[in-house]
Amino acid sequence: MSLVDTPSLSVASTAIKSTQLPGDVYVLSLASLPSHYAAASSASTQNIHLFDKTNLQRVLELPGHDNISCMRSVRNVASSGREALVSCGKDGAVKVWDERSGSVALEMHAYASNTRRSLLSCDVSFDGMTVAAGTDLQGEDALLLYWDPRSPAAPRRVHSYTHSDDITAVHFLKPNGGRSYPNVLLSASSDGLLCTSNPEEDDEDEAGLHVGNWGTSVAQAGWVYGQSNTPGVWSSSDMETFGIWSSELDRIQDGDIRQPSIHKQNVTWVTDYLIGCHNGSKILPNHDNELNVFLGSNEGDIAMISRPDLADPESPWQLHRVWTNGHVGIVRSLLWDESNNILLTGGEDSKINAWASPPLVPENVSVGDKRTNDSDSMDVDSDSNNRKRRRG
Repeated sequence: MSLVDTPSLSVASTAIKSTQLPGDVYVLSLASLPSHYAAASSASTQNIHLFDKTNLQRVLELPGHDNISCMRSVRNVASSGREALVSCGKDGAVKVWDERSGSVALEMHAYASNTRRSLLSCDVSFDGMTVAAGTDLQGEDALLLYWDPRSPAAPRRVHSYTHSDDITAVHFLKPNGGRSYPNVLLSASSDGLLCTSNPEEDDEDEAGLHVGNWGTSVAQAGWVYGQSNTPGVWSSSDMETFGIWSSELDRIQDGDIRQPSIHKQNVTWVTDYLIGCHNGSKILPNHDNELNVFLGSNEGDIAMISRPDLADPESPWQLHRVWTNGHVGIVRSLLWDESNNILLTGGEDSKINAWASPPLVPENVSVGDKRTNDSDSMDVDSDSNNRKRRRG
């Protein structure tokens, strides 16, 4: 695995805006809503903080969960047609939040044999008609739970054989690039398995579609969308290994994500850990995928890399962006708000930084050696007041 810097590599050392969560807490998760950014903290009673997109001023605090484990924005829930914030926690609840009122619009609970189960991951199908969550391991069972949000009192179905340890990630397959796919759920677990399931099948023996065994605890996973007909899967382990899988969960390749590095006179990058991945909507020329991989250093710096061909082990990783001097220590969470050209990062230093993140420059466009600070200004579009502000 090798890493090369692109001609359009940019390095930003100044954030556009910064804010800080109250108390000595970690910023565990970030999400984007029409008018606000949402941040989940690591406090024992973890609240969700909403920030104005235009200035990062904190405007509202939601009483989240007893230990938030997952938070994300989804396209709609129960065919509401509105983007919504969804969260789950170790209190066994999935909550759908109303951004306008700052209250819980819908709540679902996980019970098994009258015992509340901790939820570690959650997602909502693209049509908004299925909510899925993965539980921790209790006894011999780790459960995939499915609710119909129109009847939230109890799960519609429970799959208990898919995984044998904590279910760390669940992601529904979504339409992409004008293509639609069957309703499929990807799940990952500490048992080392990645699985795809049919969430509409009551018989669990018939629900399983494909299984990939990595042999190491899976910490993160997600879909890889691109120009090919079928999406693939990416995964990361607790040991900082990074894997690419086919849609049928055949392992294509894996390796230590810390291995690719650059040591040159004008640029140096050494990876200490993976922060997360983002499926971008702007495909670069000569790239067969939309996956952007975000890496972190122990000093708090961030880099974005991609690979033109994830299936080719000889294809080098390409370094596109570096953001420095924004955090002290580990960066825990990251959100790429492509619609506003902003990268939002949150760390163990309680800080949230907004960085300039303009569209990537195609490799075949001559831009010179752009290793400069590109965080001078940025337009932020907030639907709450239907205006744009120029921030310096």
